[in-house]
Amino acid sequence: MNSAGPAPQARPDGRTSRWTEHRIERRRELTDAALRAIREHGAAVGMDEISAVAGTSKTVIYRHLGDRLGLFQAVCETVDARILKDFDRALTSEAGPGQQVPQGSDLRPIVLAVLDSYFSLVEKDPEVYRFVTRRPLIDVPVDEDPVAGMSNTIADALAELLRTTLIAHGRDPGAATPWAHGLVGFVRESADRWLATPDRAPRSTVVDQLADLAAYGLTGILNRPSDNRERA
Repeated sequence: MNSAGPAPQARPDGRTSRWTEHRIERRRELTDAALRAIREHGAAVGMDEISAVAGTSKTVIYRHLGDRLGLFQAVCETVDARILKDFDRALTSEAGPGQQVPQGSDLRPIVLAVLDSYFSLVEKDPEVYRFVTRRPLIDVPVDEDPVAGMSNTIADALAELLRTTLIAHGRDPGAATPWAHGLVGFVRESADRWLATPDRAPRSTVVDQLADLAAYGLTGILNRPSDNRERA
């Protein structure tokens, strides 16, 4: 019987760890450069313009980000994180740390905060918004589509809020997911149209109008008598 203890584990290779960290940092730097180039040259920015802003060659960009799709995905990930951070700040400030709306409360302040956080991005970074919502011609499965993934992530955050709200009102929480995706589509289409309008109304006016439609439509459903209506 062999009484020897377990073989010692190999020590992590410090060079591999440093190289991984370098690649992550370089990817972040190149993505930031791409965002600056988009702001400077518009949503139709080319790789030559991006590499000029980054102060490097297209070969380096391709090495760290891949092709045009890889660049698009990297930018989408950054914008996605920014939107979620703004959404979380808006939800927390209005609904509280638990992000739950007590029964009988008005949903409008929360809807208004979420709408304003989204429209703020559109107003402050219009070319970046156009870039991430107008995907290049890509042939990938739906579950790998960066734009669909961004919408799904936002919808998931809204669904959690709506789910706790429905439960607080004694309603079926199963409505949270379709409601959330419906709201994302509603906000996205409204923002696209607003951005494309040359003489558009101020952001505060449009956000206020949309908040009325979204919030009081939801409030009406939440406050109607709970019954078992027969469906035809």
